[in-house]
Amino acid sequence: MNEKLIALLNEDIEGEHAAIVQYLEHAYGVGEGDIACEIEAIAREEMRHMDWLAETVVRLGGAPSLARGPMRQGNGWVADWLKNDVLAEQEAIALYAAHIAAIEDREIRRLLQRIHSDEVAHQDKFESLVVKAQRQGARDRRGERKDRLAAVLNWGIEHEYTVILQYLFHSYMTGNADIKRELEDQAVNEMQHMGWLAEKLVDKSGTPRMEHAEIDRSPDAARMLRADIAVEREVTEEYARQIEEVKDADVKKLLARVKEHEIYHDEVFADLLQKADN
Repeated sequence: MNEKLIALLNEDIEGEHAAIVQYLEHAYGVGEGDIACEIEAIAREEMRHMDWLAETVVRLGGAPSLARGPMRQGNGWVADWLKNDVLAEQEAIALYAAHIAAIEDREIRRLLQRIHSDEVAHQDKFESLVVKAQRQGARDRRGERKDRLAAVLNWGIEHEYTVILQYLFHSYMTGNADIKRELEDQAVNEMQHMGWLAEKLVDKSGTPRMEHAEIDRSPDAARMLRADIAVEREVTEEYARQIEEVKDADVKKLLARVKEHEIYHDEVFADLLQKADN
């Protein structure tokens, strides 16, 4: 029974994952303003859904899926992207309704009904944003820049996306409350980094590439932390090299700030590993 439940919930997780990335891509492309802020607010709610679902999967004895469901991209007019977001919400509403009907567990049904109600509200919000974007004539701010600067920023985006998923996965799977709390906190910080880098790339007439690399799935706390420390040290070295390479002062300053955060993450994880080993 749990295997069937886990499969259904992992399908929901994959849908939430896709929605988060799709909405963030659209928010980055819009740039500053009320439409972007409202899209990001919905993305944060989808992150909360993903977290609830992942914790439920672990409670049932499973592992949360790290796969991403299908996404609807958009180019040109912002209103067209937002219509795709309406369609994404309609699909989510239908999927949650089907899963609610198929699940007998009272607590899980209640959780899915809670998420379903949010998705209905999201659909309504996106429909109103379509009208607002049409009225404003909002257009895609992303550009075609593909030089070394764009490659550097996209490398950072890929890294940050990867460790967000890695730290969240580790936080779900660990039974240590202190490690869980720190992993969640650092994942939030990495989400900030991803946003900063993506927004900077759009400002520089580029297009963020929202893909991730391989994710560590170590089964125990010590191995998780060693993997997390290793990735932090690797990225700190790469950011340091990139800071010396790039000439753009704004990008150089941003990379320096992110690098200092990565050093902090390394030290936090090292302290946790020492405690775990003792």
